[in-house]
Amino acid sequence: VQLQASGGGVVQPGGSLRLSCVASGRTSGNYFMAWFRQALGKEREFVAAIKWSSGWTLYADSVKGRFTISRDNAKNTVYLQMNSLKPEDTAIYFCASGGTWNQYQSWGQGTQVTVSS
Repeated sequence: VQLQASGGGVVQPGGSLRLSCVASGRTSGNYFMAWFRQALGKEREFVAAIKWSSGWTLYADSVKGRFTISRDNAKNTVYLQMNSLKPEDTAIYFCASGGTWNQYQSWGQGTQVTVSS
């Protein structure tokens, strides 16, 4: 499966952005989609996950109540709506797909999100 992420940019603290990730190619068996992020000098961390079929979701504590992951099955697209952004949300955001909620085999190219005044 190929993943194409988009929607990053520069936003002020308190602002919002919506990331998109389009999946194409051989998508069978990839039941879960997720967003991860990696800030400069830090390890990659989990942000949110969603199951294609049921819409089940999981969030990192650091983004609960601010970020929302959703999917459009007809468009093979997953979204990450990010509200109340903070400077510490600054990172490259990657989308990923996999067969289980905690293992991801396919990764997109990443999109930069910068939260700065």
